[in-house]
Amino acid sequence: MAETPSASSRSAAAGQTTCGVCGRESRQAPFRPPPPEQAPDLDLRPGEPVRSTMARWLQQCPHCGYAAPSIAKAHPAAAAAVSAAPFRALIQDSSQPPLVRRFLAWAHVLEETGALHAAAEATLHAAWVADDAFKPHLAQALRQDAVALWRSGPPLDAEQTVRIIDALRRAEAWDDADATAAELARLSPPEAVAQVVALERRLIAAHDTGRHTVASALPPPSRRPHATHQRRDPGGGGLFGWLKRLFRRE
Repeated sequence: MAETPSASSRSAAAGQTTCGVCGRESRQAPFRPPPPEQAPDLDLRPGEPVRSTMARWLQQCPHCGYAAPSIAKAHPAAAAAVSAAPFRALIQDSSQPPLVRRFLAWAHVLEETGALHAAAEATLHAAWVADDAFKPHLAQALRQDAVALWRSGPPLDAEQTVRIIDALRRAEAWDDADATAAELARLSPPEAVAQVVALERRLIAAHDTGRHTVASALPPPSRRPHATHQRRDPGGGGLFGWLKRLFRRE
């Protein structure tokens, strides 16, 4: 005789997810990113087709507002962060686009749990959404917030510093962007990083706030690996490693 499916298995099959913060169920569509086919931006926003999938990068509980790549699990301190007044005010702030608020909700929880670099990443993602919504002043402010979070966390590696330079340039923080780029150049970074920094310095000098891709700094063909193929940390290399960490469900 066939076994009767359990309630949990029926919920999983129906796409139902139990929130790791409030314990209530909601329908959450699973998402796995397709491989990027176009070069990423200088701040490592992935190219298409991944670029257009940001609305699916995070789940959000419709009951308590908790947002994460997977809401099924949560840091022990997340419940306190979600129930506090700053989080409630953030998710109810109708002056910002809903998707911006979703990424900022995730960034807030990360910051409250001490994951400052991850909070910076999520805040930068919110800036990308603001870019897409044609809200340049909001995007600039969010990039400045992301830089502050990166600088408040552990020591930065060369790639993170390049992303800070790009965020400062696009936020029109010209002096800070140029000083940061000059300091990184003095450290004799790897050739690929040095080429990106050289491009950033030219863009800063021209007061160019536009989007530019890594390919514009490292045009093919090149004898050396593309910048996005370099190892970022022992957990996985390049853009694909970053995407795997971004969307993992652990």
